[in-house]
Amino acid sequence: MKTISLTIILIIINLAMLQAQNSIEGKITDSKTKKSIEGVNIFVLTNQTGAISDADGHYVLSNLPKKGKVKLQFSFIGYKTILKIISLNSNKQTLDIAMTPTVLQAEEVVVSGGTYSTQHENAISIESISPKQLEASGTPSMMEALAARPGLDMIAKSPGVAKPVIRGLSMTNILMLNNGVKLENYQFSENHPFIIDEYGIDKVEFIKGPASILYGSDAVGGVINFVKEKPATYNTVSGDFHQQFHSNTTGWVTNLGVKGNHNNILWGVRAGIKSHKDFKDGSNRIVPNSRFNEESAKANAGIIRPFGSFKLYYDYNHDRFGMTLPPALSLVNTQHRSNKYWYQNLYNHLLSSRNKLFLGRQQIDINAAYQNNHRQLIASPQMPADTMVDMVLQTLSYEIKTAFPGKNNNSLTIGIQGDYRKNTNSTAPVHIVPNATIGDLGFVGLWQNKILSKLNAQAGLRYDIRKINIPAQSYDNVNAYDSSIAFPMENQYQNVSFSGGITYNFTKLWLLRFNVASAFRSPNLAELTQNGLHSLRYEIGNPKMLPQRNYETDLGLHYHGTHLSAEISPFYNRINNYIYLSPTNDSTTDGYRIYRYGQTNAIIYGGEISGNYATGNLKTGLTYSYLVGIQDNGNYLPFIPQNKLRLNIKYQFKKLGFLQKPFLGANILLADKQNHPSIFETETAGYYLVNLAIGSNITIKKTDLNWSVQVSNLLNEQYYDHLSTLKDVGFYNMGRNVSITVSMPF
Repeated sequence: MKTISLTIILIIINLAMLQAQNSIEGKITDSKTKKSIEGVNIFVLTNQTGAISDADGHYVLSNLPKKGKVKLQFSFIGYKTILKIISLNSNKQTLDIAMTPTVLQAEEVVVSGGTYSTQHENAISIESISPKQLEASGTPSMMEALAARPGLDMIAKSPGVAKPVIRGLSMTNILMLNNGVKLENYQFSENHPFIIDEYGIDKVEFIKGPASILYGSDAVGGVINFVKEKPATYNTVSGDFHQQFHSNTTGWVTNLGVKGNHNNILWGVRAGIKSHKDFKDGSNRIVPNSRFNEESAKANAGIIRPFGSFKLYYDYNHDRFGMTLPPALSLVNTQHRSNKYWYQNLYNHLLSSRNKLFLGRQQIDINAAYQNNHRQLIASPQMPADTMVDMVLQTLSYEIKTAFPGKNNNSLTIGIQGDYRKNTNSTAPVHIVPNATIGDLGFVGLWQNKILSKLNAQAGLRYDIRKINIPAQSYDNVNAYDSSIAFPMENQYQNVSFSGGITYNFTKLWLLRFNVASAFRSPNLAELTQNGLHSLRYEIGNPKMLPQRNYETDLGLHYHGTHLSAEISPFYNRINNYIYLSPTNDSTTDGYRIYRYGQTNAIIYGGEISGNYATGNLKTGLTYSYLVGIQDNGNYLPFIPQNKLRLNIKYQFKKLGFLQKPFLGANILLADKQNHPSIFETETAGYYLVNLAIGSNITIKKTDLNWSVQVSNLLNEQYYDHLSTLKDVGFYNMGRNVSITVSMPF
């Protein structure tokens, strides 16, 4: 195997030496002053190489494909991002760029819509958040930082155990992607968080609404994609260091990364540690066993040549999340850092390969990944075994797709995607889900067409097949309460997903977005087979469960001026055979209440309104999210968040003494009362939070040191969020927290 790998590497290097090289160079200036701009980031989206403009605004891009089209992104703080598509037809081309200043955040280029495009070109709504915005949230919970975006929320038991909610849908209705790779780690429960961290990324992108055309079953509610950080620019070595302290949890976060580029041979390494004690709620009570610890490591290597780009990534996480459950309350009564009783011990390995071949004018993406997720639940000596749950989920996934470019930026993308998953239980006494194998195969086609100068159209069609095979096995819980759940079991699901939409720029300032999509979700392993104790409740599945089908209509009206931007985004989501878990009136002989998976038809409707205004040094933003989820029989759906209004204000000075770009910021959150709970929830009162922030840059020998202090829940409000599962055990959400963040690129 080693000999074969070495031979392939040598062939690639030899081919690289034989290729003629295309290059693009030019000068970047301010469109108003005509002065050169230094430090502009020029990035070739097609093969992930880049450069930075020098003091004269000059740049050079080399190692470009011999033929075909490439997409170039020009970005710089204070200017509108520019996306250019260039046809390569000679060895050397000149492209001069004039960038337009802006006081509002520029329209970004997104990658989660199937191709690299601007946000305004997509018929589906795609938004993003930067790593700096995540750090500036002032919370030890990465998921809470993400949930500050309109239309997003989270189900949380603690800062570590939190799950995303997109427009009222969660669990296996939502996909989390690590650089385009679907994370597979038992997402059927609110107590199972996604295993990923926020460092070493370029941004996080959100698709709100069905995205099954691009990503298959389980993307009926939306997608969250952690996009990897860009490689180092040509012939440079760079790095970054981050340190953060949280007063509420006495928590420390440390992360260090280094990356390099030598003649477009790429490499990078990163490591991080997070350690938090039990947090204190708004009444200053310690929330027992809410502590969490994490170690992470990342590495990557790659090569970029005119005939293609080849990259290999490895991500490792080891997380220990304490569980605030009734059995833990009497065992964990002091605020400690280490995990001892009732915690999830999680290991996750992800090895992925992302490759692009340039064959003439044709581009072919060939991607593959392997995941190994090891999940343990460590209980206590009072239980039958310290390790109550011990299971491993292995996933092998692959993707091959190609785009057929046409005229006027039109394109047709076709591809095949698939994965193979194998779940294996050890000798631990509780088998939450049985040993099983799951195979997915999907065929996708996505058409994008610029019909008129102001009108873009998108349409997609997808066909998926899923096979679930559960062999005969010894399983103590089988037939305990429901004899219909028996192994072996073999189920197959197949269906079609489709979408179509337009974006219409009826003026330079106004944009209309409209999209209709239908997607389906196959029942997951837990919904089909559970017949035992899970999270102190007895859960029973249904092997005859039908696939869930979503029909969603989205409308967006967007205004983007020099100082003001605004958007209104209503939606209507019809769900047939909505899958949910609800309690019954029965209990086991041990006193555990029995929950059953069921299905019903339902609708979720609502939308988001946002506005931003910037002038001089002042920036303000206002967002409001409204949501209703109701079954056809009149009962309300579970895990529907409160309607929330957020106000952001930030004032940034140019300079104060030795402080560069110092700022003051405030954030106010108003949450409405949730008086439409599901049948097994209770009403939740409204609440308000006030958060403050200050910070600046300090230049030390041409290196910027960034520091900030954030105070979240300044007034130490005692409140329950409707999606907090700690409400069931009588603890409020986190009280006042002061976080200090220091980061430094080098």
